[in-house]
Amino acid sequence: MTLEGQIRHFAELTPRKTAVACCGRTLTYAELWQEIQQEAARLQLREGEPHAFLTTQDTGFVVTYCGIHLCGGVAVPLEASMPAERQAQIRKEIQAAVGLQASSDILFTTGTTGTSKGVMVSQKAWTANAENLIDRLGFTSDLLFITAGPLNHLGCLSKIYPTLMSGATLYIMENLKDLPAFFEVFRLPYARFATFLVPSSIRMLLQVARKELRAVAPKVDFIETGAAAISQHDMELLCQTLPHSRLYNTYASTETGIICSYEYSRYGCIPGLLGKPMKHSQVRIGEGGRVICSGRTIMSGYVNAPELTAMILRGGEVYTSDIGSIDEKDGMLRLQGRQDDVINVGGYKVNPSEVEDAAVSLDAIADCICVPATHIVVGTVAKLLYVPKAGATVKPRDIVSHLRGRLEEYKIPLLYEEVGDIRRTYNGKPDRKAYTKETP
Repeated sequence: MTLEGQIRHFAELTPRKTAVACCGRTLTYAELWQEIQQEAARLQLREGEPHAFLTTQDTGFVVTYCGIHLCGGVAVPLEASMPAERQAQIRKEIQAAVGLQASSDILFTTGTTGTSKGVMVSQKAWTANAENLIDRLGFTSDLLFITAGPLNHLGCLSKIYPTLMSGATLYIMENLKDLPAFFEVFRLPYARFATFLVPSSIRMLLQVARKELRAVAPKVDFIETGAAAISQHDMELLCQTLPHSRLYNTYASTETGIICSYEYSRYGCIPGLLGKPMKHSQVRIGEGGRVICSGRTIMSGYVNAPELTAMILRGGEVYTSDIGSIDEKDGMLRLQGRQDDVINVGGYKVNPSEVEDAAVSLDAIADCICVPATHIVVGTVAKLLYVPKAGATVKPRDIVSHLRGRLEEYKIPLLYEEVGDIRRTYNGKPDRKAYTKETP
C-alpha cells in the first residue's frame, strides 16, 4: 500500500469525492489522480533521482509531491522562504547523494545542533507511519483533516498519508493566523473533523478563541499534538473545552518517524506521557535514560553524512537526544526532557519543561521559557522569561509564590524577566538556543 496507489484506488472507487481542498479550490480523487499523472509525465525523473521544490501550502503541493513519487523520483520539499543561496547548496548536495531509494524523500531539518541535515525517509517508512496513525488515531473515510502547518516537515507531511490512504479529505491551511478562516472550515458538510496542532497553537486557541472552539466541539473528532511538550494546564483546559473529542499527545521526529501516542482525554492529563509504541515501532531506554527507537518508521540515514548517521543510527536503532523512562506496568513512554536542555544548578538537574509547565499554570501567564543563565555569585542558575496575559500584571514574587509547593526548591528559577513574546522554532518548540546565546 502506497500513497499514490491508494489515491488511484479511490479515484476509481469514489472518483467524485473531494480529496484535497484549499482556499476555495478542490480536487476530487479522480482529478487529483489525473493531475498527479500529468505532473509525473512532465517531470520525467529517473528512478531514484532527487527533485527539490519549494513548498506551497495548497493542492499543488500534493500534486507535485505525489508526481515525483509516481515517476520513481525522490521528493525534496524545501521551506518556501529558504534563501536562494541555500537552495542552490541543497540542490548540489542531493545530486551527489548515494543510497537513495525510489519514491523516498529527503527532509531537511536543523535538528538539535543547529546544523542542517537531510533525513532520508523511505517509502516503507512512510507506509508504516501511515499505518501507525490510522491504527492509533482512527482515520476513516468520512473524516476531514485540517493541516495548518509547513508541509515540508514531518508533523504535517505525515498527515497527508493516513488521510488520503483512508479515502478521507485533506484541507490545507498555511497556518492559524487567520482564525476566522480556520473555524469557517467547520461549516463544510462533513461528519467528523480532526487536525494536528503544535502546543503553542493549542495555547493560542485556548487563550483567544476558546468560545469559538467550544462552539465547534461537537464536530471535532480528534486533535493530535506533538513536536514539543504540551503543559498539563493546556491539556486539562482542552479536555474541558472539547469534552467529547479524542485528544492525543504524540512522540515523533524526522529521524524516528511516528513512534508513540497517548490519548490523554481518556487516560488522564499527565505531562510527558506519550503512550505505548504503535504497531510498527519499538522503544527502549538506554544508558542514562536515553530514548532509543526502532521499527519500520525510522530513517534510512542522513544524506551524504555517513559519520553523522553512524552516531545516531546503530544496528537499526535511532539513538535520540531525549531522556525518558518506560512504565514497567503499562509499557508507556514518558519523557523527562532532552540531554541538551537539562540545566545543572549546583549539581542538581533541572528539566526546563517541568518549570515551564508549572509556571504557565499561573493564570496570569500567557507563555514562558526556562533557560540557563549565569549569576555573578552562584554560577549557573535557571532563569524564567515570561509573557503576561493581556491586561495582567505579574511580578517575580507572584511566580515564586505560585511555584512553591509545585516544584522542589532547587527547581525554582532565581532570575526572572518579563518579555513581549517567546521565540519558537518552525514546529512550535521553544527556541532555547536563541536565549542561551543572549542570556548573561
